[in-house]
This record gives sequence, C-alpha cells and structure tokens, in this order.
Amino acid sequence: MSALAGKLRETTGKSATRKLRNDEAMPAVMYGLKDNISMVINPKELKKLLEAKGRNALIELKIEGDADRSVVLKEFQSHPLRAGWIHADFLEVDVTKTIRVKVPVLLIGTSPGEKQGGLVNHIIRNLEVESIPSNIPEKIEIQMGEVQLNQVIHVSDLAVGDGVEIVNDPSDAVVTVHVEKVKEEKAETEEGAEGEVADAAAPADAGKKEDGSK
Repeated sequence: MSALAGKLRETTGKSATRKLRNDEAMPAVMYGLKDNISMVINPKELKKLLEAKGRNALIELKIEGDADRSVVLKEFQSHPLRAGWIHADFLEVDVTKTIRVKVPVLLIGTSPGEKQGGLVNHIIRNLEVESIPSNIPEKIEIQMGEVQLNQVIHVSDLAVGDGVEIVNDPSDAVVTVHVEKVKEEKAETEEGAEGEVADAAAPADAGKKEDGSK
C-alpha cells in the first residue's frame, strides 16, 4: 500500500482555495465509512503515486490529526485551461470487503490481421471489476500478436488475477480485427458496375456482327 500525506482543511471558500493552489496544494475530500473529511494534499505526490501504482492503487491516507485511512481515488477534476488537477475525491474502503472499480484495457503489440488489411476496433476501453482493494489489477492487457484477422476477443476470453471478477457481460466484444466494411462494399460495387458495363456492351457487339453478315 502506498502512502499519501495530507492536512485537514481549516478554511474554505474561493479565496482560500485560490491560495491553496498558489501554494501548489490541492483541496480534496475523503468520503469515509463513517464520516467525511475536507483536506489538503500535494497534487504532485498524488500524480507520482498513481503513475507508479495505477489509477486504482490502494492508498494509505495519512492526515495530520486523524487516523490513517485506506482509500482509493474516486474521481478528480482537471483544470479547464492548463495541465494539472484542481480537486480530488477519495473513497475510504474496508480492505476485507470487495469493491467495484473500472480498470483500463490496454492493447499490447500488433495483430497479424493488421498486416492483412484489417483494422483494430477497440470497443471496451475500461472494464468494471469486483475485488478486495489489494487485488485490483492496475490494467488488463490483451496481447494483440495473438489476435488474427476476423477474430473477436470477448470479455470471457480475458484472464484476470485470482479473486478478481469482471462484472461486464462475458459475451461483450472487447476488441475486433476486421477488414473495413466500406472497402468491402466499394469493391463489390465496382465489380457490379463492371459487370453492368460488360452486359450493356454485349448487345452492341452482337449487332455489329449481324450488320456485317448482311
């Protein structure tokens, strides 16, 4: 479990929030099992932690003047004009009980089907899983080198760790590799048009032969 330090937030309001951000701090809220806490954290430390452990990392929240809490990041707000976060919400969890979170699906490598003209359609980019917090995977990977042309990878085809259950419908398609339908339809249309031209030209040729025989 990774630790994140913070302080109880003593003042609120726009001016207080502006001052916090000028000091490279960020307001946050922890929704607890029994209470909620307004606090201040360092956004750079949070970002560093998530880059190392993943979006669903189990975090030991160490707030001055409060007991340590086991939390996960619930959501965050980004600045509308520049890079960076302006607010974060945390959810306190019971480490012995299962929770549901969304885990990103990553495609690794290149499908042999792409070399045959196939296009990759990544349909589901995040899957909902259920697990105790310590077992939540950082990501679910699909090795595209094993995915052939016209193959569909379903939820039921994915392997996750022990004690982790994917909540999505097992029959849902996660990724496919197919030749683009537009190209197929265009080719069929062109073939049909060529056939029509040939059929239209045939009677004219026959007529010329008949005129010559007279």
